[in-house]
Amino acid sequence: MNLTIENILLVGSLLLFISIVAGKTSYKFGVPTLVLFLGIGMLAGEDGIGISFNNPQIAQLIGVISLNFILFSGGLDTDWKSVKPIMKEGFALSTIGVFLTAIGLGTFVYYVTDFTIYESLLLGSIVSSTDAAAVFSILRAKNLALRANLRPTLELESGSNDPMAYVLTIAFLGLVINQDQGIASMIPLFLQQMVLGTIAGFGFGKLSKIIINKIKLDFEGLYPVLVIALMFITFSVTDFVGGNGFLAIYICAVFLGNQYLIHKKTILKMYDGLAWLMQIVLFLTLGLLVFPSQIVPVIGIGLVISLFLIFVARPVAVFLSLIPFKMKLRRRFYISWVGLRGAVPIVFATYPLLAGIDKANMIFNIVFFISLTSILIQGTTLSVVAKWLNVSIPSSEKILTPSEKFLEEHPKTEMREIGIARGSKVVGQQIVDLEFPKTAIIAMIKRGNKYIAPNGSTVIEADDLLIVLSENEKGIKKVFKALNIREFSAA
Repeated sequence: MNLTIENILLVGSLLLFISIVAGKTSYKFGVPTLVLFLGIGMLAGEDGIGISFNNPQIAQLIGVISLNFILFSGGLDTDWKSVKPIMKEGFALSTIGVFLTAIGLGTFVYYVTDFTIYESLLLGSIVSSTDAAAVFSILRAKNLALRANLRPTLELESGSNDPMAYVLTIAFLGLVINQDQGIASMIPLFLQQMVLGTIAGFGFGKLSKIIINKIKLDFEGLYPVLVIALMFITFSVTDFVGGNGFLAIYICAVFLGNQYLIHKKTILKMYDGLAWLMQIVLFLTLGLLVFPSQIVPVIGIGLVISLFLIFVARPVAVFLSLIPFKMKLRRRFYISWVGLRGAVPIVFATYPLLAGIDKANMIFNIVFFISLTSILIQGTTLSVVAKWLNVSIPSSEKILTPSEKFLEEHPKTEMREIGIARGSKVVGQQIVDLEFPKTAIIAMIKRGNKYIAPNGSTVIEADDLLIVLSENEKGIKKVFKALNIREFSAA
């Protein structure tokens, strides 16, 4: 079946519906939803019911767009207070760990295949990073509660290591095409990508906050659309100036996720849904791109490479990169095990296809098989291994992230009427600028004889009477602090 304008919406919506329904029941059988999405795409492809899709360029475009949403959503959910204590460990894993994985696996591939050294290192680079979509979705879908800072470490690593893998992939692809160049030529590219990506991420993060809070749009539904526009601007401008766009949007999102924003709850909820949509679309697309008949010949060598990656290359890279840090042995083992490969390596594997190098198809098929086995072997055993290593805790003791707390509907048991005196420092400020506690709300403002339903852009005026609801007395105290009022006195 050829995809046409007439049937693409029908086919796409049916595949999307089937994926959602299948994903709803998948964990009852211990199968990660991501595998089902891939499988449905493969069954719908040319070797299945006959949908013809063999366009790596479109697949790459869909992949890059999807990764923008997935990384941005992960960044918005990242709590800076939780991440700050493990920043060094996360940075080591996302840079040194990725590099060592690429070199270790690439060297192994060189000795067990007929690939050249640069082709082998290219393959190692493509699968060197853990997949943010796989880690975020599986950890959250399993509702896995982990001890201490283990979960923030895993999510920080998976959200921030794609840029390193991207740089290595582009660099070694360049060496495969231009073999007269040396490995030293990678260093300027690496520094340029990382430095510009970091600067752009922080710069666009601060600029985006100002735009979101000051633009004053008439409709609440436009704010998530505005954030999407800012996300793509961050990525494309950073990429245009030679920086790493993936790194920039992740840093930008982490910054925004830890700021007070107008309609932040609406933005977070929309991005959570969009991240799931993009995961489904991404895996379905990559499933359509794969021909199962071409996977069969590489199963043997693919399994050998995949097992080496899971049991040797990844653990060695993790242990070496974490040598300077104090961490219990069982936690290092668990970090090694959560080295999930998913859609990102498959997206990166389209770059050799578009470059037209000799072994591009074989690299793509091996990478696909590695991702599939990684999700099947590691993704289905995360809970079991966590219990074996004693790094999990009961779900009832799980500490919610600030984003999860923010999106919860807390029962409001405390109410105060707080008058704003003339000359108060908060007069003339928007509510979003007051840094209100996340578990308290201004339910209503009485202004003269009128009652106003406020939002983040509402400006506080003198003689306003704020009707404040909070989940407890502690929240009310934080409200008074935010309003710069010392004594508890109602108007």
